[in-house]
Amino acid sequence: MSTTHHVHSLDHTMQTTNRWLAAVAGAIGTEDREFAHRVLRTWLHAVRDGLPVPAAAHLAAQLPDLLRGIYYNGWDPAAVPIRRDREEFTAHFAATGRVANADVPKLAKAVTSVMYEELTPGVVDHALGQLPREVRDLLGGPC
Repeated sequence: MSTTHHVHSLDHTMQTTNRWLAAVAGAIGTEDREFAHRVLRTWLHAVRDGLPVPAAAHLAAQLPDLLRGIYYNGWDPAAVPIRRDREEFTAHFAATGRVANADVPKLAKAVTSVMYEELTPGVVDHALGQLPREVRDLLGGPC
C-alpha cells in the first residue's frame, strides 16, 4: 500500500524557502533558481562569518528552518568573526558564489533587499551593523 504522508512543518519550510528563492531570483533578474540559491547561500555564509556568535545566532533565529540549516552548514563559531574589508569581502563572495567581482555589489544588495522584506528589519540592521561600514555599504545595509 502506497500512501503519501506530509509533515506540515517541512512542507511549510519548503514553501517558504521556495518563496525566498523566487524573491532572490526576481531581485537579481534571473529565472535560474540554482543560481539564486547559490547567491543566497553565499550571502548567508559571508554575512554569518563576519558576525560575532550572538549576532549570528540572532539572525539565524529569523530564518526558515531549511535556510537555517544552510546558514549553519560549515560554520565554525570558534573562528568568527572574520573581519574582511570591502575588497576581501567582494573577493570572498565572488569566489564562493562563483560570480564575477564586478557582479558582487548588485547581487549582494539584491539579497539584502530580500532579507529586509522577509525578516524583521531590526534584525537585519543589527546583523549588518556588526560588519565594517564599507561592507555594509556594499551590502546595502544601514550606514
